[in-house]
Amino acid sequence: MNKLPQVFTNGKAFIPFITAGDPELEVTEQLVYRMAEAGADLIELGIPFSDPIAEGPVIQEADNRALAAGTTTDKIFAMVARIRQCCQVPIAFMTYVNPIFTYGTERFMKNCRDVGVDAVIVPDVPFEEKQELLPFCSTYEVDLISMIAPTSNRRIRKIAAEAQGFIYCVSSLGVTGVRRELSNEVEQMIKLVKEVKDIPCAVGFGISTSEQARQMARLADGVIVGSAIVKIIGQYGADCVPYVVEYVRSMKKAIE
Repeated sequence: MNKLPQVFTNGKAFIPFITAGDPELEVTEQLVYRMAEAGADLIELGIPFSDPIAEGPVIQEADNRALAAGTTTDKIFAMVARIRQCCQVPIAFMTYVNPIFTYGTERFMKNCRDVGVDAVIVPDVPFEEKQELLPFCSTYEVDLISMIAPTSNRRIRKIAAEAQGFIYCVSSLGVTGVRRELSNEVEQMIKLVKEVKDIPCAVGFGISTSEQARQMARLADGVIVGSAIVKIIGQYGADCVPYVVEYVRSMKKAIE
């Protein structure tokens, strides 16, 4: 059963992103358990890819480390299956269309359902081309998460009308990465979405500090943080777990 509806039921959701297999899959598995305990409402797992066009240098380097450690899509599926034996935190895969096509779209979505992945986020599939994936997602009850950005303009209403699970609001233009200042267009984007559909909106790209998280949580239903966490993992390697847990706990507290 899809666990996405529970993500936004206990107040504001905190959604951490990590790259699966960085620095190795055993560490990723421990991070999932511990971040869930620390208050993560949904965990985004990035499937490492050699050409992650939406990512800044921090996550690109994490992808390289994960690939160098021998991480494969099959090994990630096996890890999620192990996680599901004792942990039911909602999980979304963040990936690109190339790894899905290479793996086989139907096989990929069936495996998502079988191991308990609740959603997929695929930044390089525009709204107009989502039929490449949506029929398979629907068959296997995996939500395909729609993204909107400050440049989506008139398309926001159209995207919102067909969205499922939640909407990923990209807070600023460009690739992922820590930023000092965030776009002030988030409020307007969320307003447009809510006029069309009562669906949760989570804001990501660039959020790193408690103050930024608090600010975004006032506007949105959830806050997504990736690069700041991946940076901690890059800094501490296999010893990163307690540092990441401390960070997740502090960010969750900031948005409550």
